[in-house]
Amino acid sequence: QLQLVESGGGLVQPGGSLRLACTASGFTFSSYGFTWFRQAPGKEREGVACIGASGRNTQYSDSVKDRFAISRDNARNTVYLQMNNLRPEDTAIYTCAAPRPPIQNACALANGGTGFGSWGQGTQVTVSS
Repeated sequence: QLQLVESGGGLVQPGGSLRLACTASGFTFSSYGFTWFRQAPGKEREGVACIGASGRNTQYSDSVKDRFAISRDNARNTVYLQMNNLRPEDTAIYTCAAPRPPIQNACALANGGTGFGSWGQGTQVTVSS
């Protein structure tokens, strides 16, 4: 059974950095692409970054482009989200997810989360002074 566990969230001041990690188990990690989502209270779940199975294809939402970077370490079954120059509007619960077959190896950037079959529990990121 595919399981995803996020870590690395916390409280940070505006302009600061955090690195989130999503560790996977129960499946062939290198065959899957992953997407980081975030959801703030009262807002739609937003896809912010994705990475394909090969690691060569990445995409970012306009709201985080040039500030966030997604990467993967297949040896550690882990996907990372490096978040720099954080802003108060980045405050949200961040969750990683994998697309359902037949696009399980894709970099799939979309809002909402339809088409994703495996989710972690999320990690809270709060940006505040």
